[in-house]
Amino acid sequence: MSHTVKHASKQRIERTVHPVLVPLIHNQTPDEWLLRIALAIAKNRRTYVRVIGIVPVENPEALSEATPKVQIARQNLQSLAETYLGEPIQFDLHVRVSHEPWRIIQEIVIAHDISVVVLRWLPGHSNDVYGAHMDELLGLIPCDVIAFSGPPPQEVKNILVPIRGSKESALLIETALALTEALNSRITLLFAEESQSEERDEAIWQEIERSTRGHRLVTRRLRVIGDVVSAVRQIAGEYDLIMVGVAEQRAGSGARRVGAIARGITEAVNTPIILVKTEYRPAHFEEVRTRYDELELPPSPTSVIVDRWFAENTFSSDEFSDIAHLVDLKREQGLTISLGLPALNEEETIGNVITTVRDALMREYPLLDEIVLIDSGSTDYTVEIARDLGIPVYLHSDILPQYGTYRGKGEGLWKSLYVLKGDIIAWIDTDIVNIHPRFVYGIVGPLLLREDIHYVKGFYRRPLRVGEKMQAGGGGRVTELVARPLINLFYPELSGIIQPLSGEYAGRRRVLEQLPFYTGYGVETGLLLSLVEQYGLSSIAQVDLRQRVHHNQPLPALSKMAFAIIQVFIEHLEERNQVRLLSDINRSMKLIQYEGGRYFLEELYISDIRRPPMATLPEYRKAFGLNTTPDEGDEA
Repeated sequence: MSHTVKHASKQRIERTVHPVLVPLIHNQTPDEWLLRIALAIAKNRRTYVRVIGIVPVENPEALSEATPKVQIARQNLQSLAETYLGEPIQFDLHVRVSHEPWRIIQEIVIAHDISVVVLRWLPGHSNDVYGAHMDELLGLIPCDVIAFSGPPPQEVKNILVPIRGSKESALLIETALALTEALNSRITLLFAEESQSEERDEAIWQEIERSTRGHRLVTRRLRVIGDVVSAVRQIAGEYDLIMVGVAEQRAGSGARRVGAIARGITEAVNTPIILVKTEYRPAHFEEVRTRYDELELPPSPTSVIVDRWFAENTFSSDEFSDIAHLVDLKREQGLTISLGLPALNEEETIGNVITTVRDALMREYPLLDEIVLIDSGSTDYTVEIARDLGIPVYLHSDILPQYGTYRGKGEGLWKSLYVLKGDIIAWIDTDIVNIHPRFVYGIVGPLLLREDIHYVKGFYRRPLRVGEKMQAGGGGRVTELVARPLINLFYPELSGIIQPLSGEYAGRRRVLEQLPFYTGYGVETGLLLSLVEQYGLSSIAQVDLRQRVHHNQPLPALSKMAFAIIQVFIEHLEERNQVRLLSDINRSMKLIQYEGGRYFLEELYISDIRRPPMATLPEYRKAFGLNTTPDEGDEA
């Protein structure tokens, strides 16, 4: 039997999938909040909302006696659809009748691969509008469930989210972020632990704290010792909405019913509440629903944050190709922009890099205020070429000589902060064969577009020039074999960074001057780790620079790079976890060499020096007018 589905949106709704279901029960006042919640989730998941009407019939009445009610329910759905024109909602005009409405919901969840069901929950009532109590209902619906309880709020400015690291944590944070975005509100995360001695509680708190640090929607993170319900009761009056997992106690709990914490909160406060439950499939559904692989791990709060960050903070350089507009943004904000070019024996490419960028971004459009070469002791004609083109040149060993000098790109970048004058500082590598202005305006653009972004990394496809031939898809070996596995293990909040070791990046001076710099191969890694530790993931963005052609490095050089990067991770883990690891680790590396028909070992000492934040140096503070006393930093 066919039925009509009324599309509120005139735009084509993709059959992606996994839609969000809102079952509206006849004779229950249509709840705008159910639809608002469902729309927020659907838009976040890039899917749509499916609305169905159900007319419950009490036993032993015949289902046919509900015919007039079905007609009214269908008219109500048609009227409601007119209210949501333009939104991604399907109103199903096939109104169902049932003695047990939960069965209708269950069938539609399976038939249409529903990902979330949004319901009304009336604590203290039998909830027989669904034909089952909420405790039973949660176990009967084989997908995520979001239940709204309490009076609909007039306005939502502040949302409180108690979180304990249960299975609901990821869905709870996803729902909170989606709804907060839609309502233009702010989130407070409340973590309550039973005692300070629980190692697992500390691990959960560290994940929550790291993954949400600096997030624009999460304005407060509270950590309290004691009972969660009591903590919520004390501050509930400050919030317009509370969100909690139904079994939000501890990970590992198998309870599918409304847990003691969720029930205690609903009984203790008058604030509207949203409860969330992650997917639970009874055994008899395993054969009919195969959406998830058995071995797939449930999402974590960090994965939800990273997914959202990836969508919001990943840009294309094409978005910033209107350079005149970037110049207008720069002037409106009263900013200056410097480009630093770190170089060591780049005579083949340096001239083209300078002329291409200077002609487009200084002469044609005044986006850059200066271009400066920071040389690390080139023995070819790199310096002479730059000077002939009128570009200021600094030998990094001559900058702040009283602090000594070390070999390495990071040393040059650190010292360049002292000679570059801009409010925004960009650096690009000087071995780029296919240089284009987008390598600069691409990494500068997000900083001009959004004030909450402090640092931008470039990424690109990496065909490598090997002799006279191009190797498509080569390169990135240290990234994929060393940096990315370590990031996912120890800094999963950075796992969405596509190329963490890329040499094109830009940042705000006021942030860069507060970061330590490693002097060698570890500089890119060190900056990312320090940024996420001090300013949070949302302060970082990345931009697609399309394609970058450059010369590849031999394997021995990559081996030394990997060795240094691993040490950077270990140093940061020492500080974060208050443990000593590096002092017991060998810092010398034996490289296997083959020459003259024999193998031999070459031993090298590889250890990046960590330079302190530039803002801690008195010379820098005087030069840039920083009069306040900084926190004591690392020794130079």
